[in-house]
Amino acid sequence: MAEGISRTKHRDTFGDILVAPDRDELLHWLRHRPLLHHGGEFYLIHAGLPPQWNMEQATGLAQEAETALRSPDYREMLWHMYGNEPTHWDDHLGDWDRLRFITNSFTRLRYCTADGQLEFQQKGQPGNQPAGLLPWFEVPGRRSAGARILFGHWSTLGFHISQGTYCLDTGCLWGGELTALRIDGDLERTSVANLQGHYQRPSAP
Repeated sequence: MAEGISRTKHRDTFGDILVAPDRDELLHWLRHRPLLHHGGEFYLIHAGLPPQWNMEQATGLAQEAETALRSPDYREMLWHMYGNEPTHWDDHLGDWDRLRFITNSFTRLRYCTADGQLEFQQKGQPGNQPAGLLPWFEVPGRRSAGARILFGHWSTLGFHISQGTYCLDTGCLWGGELTALRIDGDLERTSVANLQGHYQRPSAP
């Protein structure tokens, strides 16, 4: 919407940013945030990684998408990055299909199939998903296994530690807590209550 590209949904909650007097400065700052941050023993991402990527590859692919979002032609990236296809990684993906898959993985992934096909409809807790779908961090043979990965995006999962991954989304937007994890030394969780009210959580499909 801010760049002449209207992709907002009725449940989007960033309207205040789009009408803010410093909107352009805020959006410029947002476009220049990394999709993957590496510090010490930990990697930080928003959503997930497909099982075909190791951390070296994920780092390089994040930089590809970041470069497109920060380039003078970033509006073209915004025009092409929305959509659910392709759903499966191929090293030979090119152009917008490649950048769209990268963006979807880092920003939308929760579940995928054992062979890494992305699925975007299921948002509930593990155990309620259709047969054949796995949380991205539970896929056997995941090439990023062994890395310590902090992520959010999955409020119905809540605070969750599994196989070297740490979900920190405890649903603050929906009336839950805001959670942080201290990682310099012994892991220490800190959570604070949401005191500002909350939105109604949409029902999972």
